[in-house]
Parts: sequence; structure tokens; C-alpha cells
Amino acid sequence: MFCNKCGAPLQPDYRVCPKCGNPVQGSVTIPPGRVARHIQILAILWIIVGCFWLIPAAGMLVLGSVAHSFIPMGETMARMLGPFLLHVFGGIFLLVAAGAFCVGWGLFQRTPWARTVTLVLGFLALFHPPFATALGIYTLWVLLPESSQREYANMAAQP
Repeated sequence: MFCNKCGAPLQPDYRVCPKCGNPVQGSVTIPPGRVARHIQILAILWIIVGCFWLIPAAGMLVLGSVAHSFIPMGETMARMLGPFLLHVFGGIFLLVAAGAFCVGWGLFQRTPWARTVTLVLGFLALFHPPFATALGIYTLWVLLPESSQREYANMAAQP
């Protein structure tokens, strides 16, 4: 905050300018917009979703590593295909978890790419009821409107 008369820097608790004696006028605070109020909650929820996706990813990767010992010896196709499919699905779940973590981190950091990627993942989350559907609706409600795009761009431009 600066003095309107002489331009000297002022502390928030000053009532008069120490340099020129000009009375300090109270500044008007602008209430934060919808995106600013909800962005941190949204980031935390996406990180939590990433943690939830890690559970089946780890389970499938571990199960895929030991699955061949549970399949009878005569079933060669099952011995080869079963662990392979478990590793593939575990890897896909691991990628989804990494995407959710990256989106949460990007929203915390207010990076320009995070809004777009969050909207894509929010739309895809609509098809995974019940928790992810609610998160997808909340994500789209916060970030999809045109005014949200402008507000997020302003937030991302600030240091």
C-alpha cells in the first residue's frame, strides 16, 4: 500500500503517512471469486482421488506378479495372459492415479495447463459413480464457465 499524496510505502496498520502526514484512506477489498474460493478444495479432492486409484493399481500389480503361482500348470494360456492383463490394468490405474496427483498439484500451483487437464479428467470422472461422478460435477461447476476461465487465467498469471 502506498500514500496517495507522496507515494511512500505504508504498512497496513498506518492511519497517517509517516512522510507527509496525509491521512490513509481505507482500501476496498474485493471478495474472492468462485474459482479462488474452490480451487484449493478441488486440488485436495483430486489428490485424494489419486490415492484411491493407487490402491487397485498396487493390488493388481502385486497380484500380477504372483498370479502365475496360483494358476494350474496345464493352463498355459491363463498362466501367460492372466498376469499380463493384471499388469496392464494395474499400469492403467497407476497412470490414472498419477494424472489425478498431477492435476491436484497443478491446481495448487495455479499452472495454466491444470484447468484444461482438470476439465478433461472431470468429464471422464462423470462415468465412475458415485464419488468420482460428484467430483466431476463439482469440477465442471467450478472450472467450466467462461467467467471461471478468465478468473483462473488471472490467478495463473499472478506470481
